[in-house]
Amino acid sequence: MAAKVFESIGKFGLALAVAGGVVNSALYNVDAGHRAVIFDRFRGVQDIVVGEGTHFLIPWVQKPIIFDCRSRPRNVPVITGSKDLQNVNITLRILFRPVASQLPRIFTSIGEDYDERVLPSITTEILKSVVARFDAGELITQRELVSRQVSDDLTERAATFGLILDDVSLVRSFGRPRRGRAPMILNAAFLLPPPQKSL
Repeated sequence: MAAKVFESIGKFGLALAVAGGVVNSALYNVDAGHRAVIFDRFRGVQDIVVGEGTHFLIPWVQKPIIFDCRSRPRNVPVITGSKDLQNVNITLRILFRPVASQLPRIFTSIGEDYDERVLPSITTEILKSVVARFDAGELITQRELVSRQVSDDLTERAATFGLILDDVSLVRSFGRPRRGRAPMILNAAFLLPPPQKSL
């Protein structure tokens, strides 16, 4: 009698463990500030974007790809030439996030590492085109205009890839020594004060 009870308890426990494993593999969580895109082995990437919370999927057929949709910073260093052929080393700080509704398109056309693939190339492209319109002196005297043009052009270009730029700012900029005093003036004008000597 006791053996039958233990046998039935064992079978029930095994069935419960299997059922728990199936249910667990059919659930996934999307954390706050994240979104998910579902990849189906038979139908490919689905066009729906899944919001925050716990959701169901078909185990072994569907797979969730989780994206962080919060603003994240990225520094992109670029060396480019000014109109008067002075080399300028600029570090651009970008706060970016993907457009949630465009995540399926971003995943299929660019991939999960969209920021690594897109941001360095478009930043270099825009900075070179904007800085090449100004000479070294104008980069100093018209700094606000340069920053605004870089921000506007970069925001417009990033939108074509499904990215929103919340902030674009020139963090650092140095002129490389070539001729005259223009590089030293560039050094002084772009944000970084000269280091103080200790006594």
